[in-house]
Amino acid sequence: MALQEKKQLRAGLIGSHLSHSFSPQIHAALADYEYRLFELEASELGNFLTKHDFDALNVTAPYKKDVIPYLARLSDAAARIGAVNTIVREQDGSLSGYNTDYDGLTDLIHDLGVPFANKKVLVLGSGGASRTAVTVATDMGAGAVVVISRSGEDHYGNLEKHRDAAIIINTTPVGMYPHNGEAPLSLSHFPRLEAVIDVIYNPARTALLQEAQARGIPCQNGLLMLVSQARRAAELFLQTTLPATLSQKIAADMARKAENIILIGMPGCGKTTLGKLLAKELGRTFADADALLEKEAGLTIPEIFQREGEAGFRAREAAVLKKLGCEKGQVIATGGGCVTVAENYPSLHQNGRILFLDCDPKGLPTEGRPLSSARSPEILYRERLPLYQKFADITVGVTRDVEENLKRIKEALK
Repeated sequence: MALQEKKQLRAGLIGSHLSHSFSPQIHAALADYEYRLFELEASELGNFLTKHDFDALNVTAPYKKDVIPYLARLSDAAARIGAVNTIVREQDGSLSGYNTDYDGLTDLIHDLGVPFANKKVLVLGSGGASRTAVTVATDMGAGAVVVISRSGEDHYGNLEKHRDAAIIINTTPVGMYPHNGEAPLSLSHFPRLEAVIDVIYNPARTALLQEAQARGIPCQNGLLMLVSQARRAAELFLQTTLPATLSQKIAADMARKAENIILIGMPGCGKTTLGKLLAKELGRTFADADALLEKEAGLTIPEIFQREGEAGFRAREAAVLKKLGCEKGQVIATGGGCVTVAENYPSLHQNGRILFLDCDPKGLPTEGRPLSSARSPEILYRERLPLYQKFADITVGVTRDVEENLKRIKEALK
């Protein structure tokens, strides 16, 4: 429950492009005070800060350095990093600057549970977030902290120098929406890796994090950092202490709401019917991959198979799943054979939890389904079962009873 405290506090966020900011949502969950978005041009920044028509602010790109000349004092972390993301107006009217990104990243690292002491840490990128990561890693006792950038002494062309790296922190925007699927480097260069952190949180699992998961390396995105830096800012705003567990709860709630629920399984097992019902009950958008594919192609699936063969259909399907996988908060019904194309897994997994609806293949409908018509559902099931199991986060046994199936899916999602 939000704190019922200091309702008169006037707070907000300043930056240049704020339409997609999660800050109002997070601060509303943290406490009960006014929190507004202020999109400013560079020419407006000085006047805004000197007018003091606020009590507290968060600061985002591109003004984390630009605000410093207007501040009377800086916290130790803000001074060392050279950037401010939180401003508090003191009783005498002067402004104090803090860097709560430092606190957010520290909390994320503690949550991941991998010690930094005496470890070699690679920080990817040389921007403001990089300076925060370098400062935090140094303070946590890292044995060496190396910044990897596109130029300079340590760059992406001489990564072999750092095969002994134990921890990687990505502070670049590579792989962030809408450029999903890109990665700044391959983890194959680093045989001794113990952890990977990506400060990106959209998508939930970048290509870098998916590679770490595939290699069994502990990893985490930047959502908890985002929430935790806001919690620390709220503490400064309110001059109080908030429980650290509040950050974890809010981050978990946000992740759950943003997560796609993806249904895979044999053709005719009920993915579309159950997906629509589930989306309605959960208040989510429903997306049918096959229906979208047909709409974009202007052809039915049997017509696509007839004209382009299975290879042409699979290429179209992969493009549709890549597009759907970038979105959030949906229930997605997939085609029965999507698991036969390996590239569909990262597309679906980046923002989603994948549920395999496992059913008895006997008696499954085949009309309008080219592959089920050419081969029996029993044969397709035997061929695809290992692939369904490989894709799935959860397996749900389903029957012909729609209500019972919906109940089982909801139980599995808990």
